[in-house]
Amino acid sequence: MKLAVSLSLLVFVVAGPNLSAQSRESLSDLAWQAGGWQGTMGKAQIEEHRIQPAGGTMLGVSKTVAGGRTVSFEFLRIESRPDGPVYVAQPQGRPPVEFKLTQRSENRAVFENLQHDNPKIIRYSKESDGSLRAEIEGDEKGTHQKMEFRFQPVSRR
Repeated sequence: MKLAVSLSLLVFVVAGPNLSAQSRESLSDLAWQAGGWQGTMGKAQIEEHRIQPAGGTMLGVSKTVAGGRTVSFEFLRIESRPDGPVYVAQPQGRPPVEFKLTQRSENRAVFENLQHDNPKIIRYSKESDGSLRAEIEGDEKGTHQKMEFRFQPVSRR
């Protein structure tokens, strides 16, 4: 028993400092993104809903409506993995694209996949006024692009 405890402590002491900060990140640290959010992009209305994290995932869906019809939609999830949270996007229901959490603070998260064309970087931050800011950045047809979206909480109906 004493040997097992000693070996466990040795593994913790040796491996503990080598664990990346992201491997210790928890989906509960990203729970501030949960809820319903609405915003505009020109004349288009965007609505996004995210379910509180549980069971190792946070699920979400987004819909963009313009001219009375759905012009875009996206399924998304944030998964807990051994090396840290991963944002998985499926715009228009296409095959998933993964973005690894690279930075996180109390109300800010940055996900990156530098091998992808657009976006390469997805940033979310909850602002002091309660709004949610999303930014995407990447390359489209040889041109670097950056877009920002502002969302307010969906009003209760």
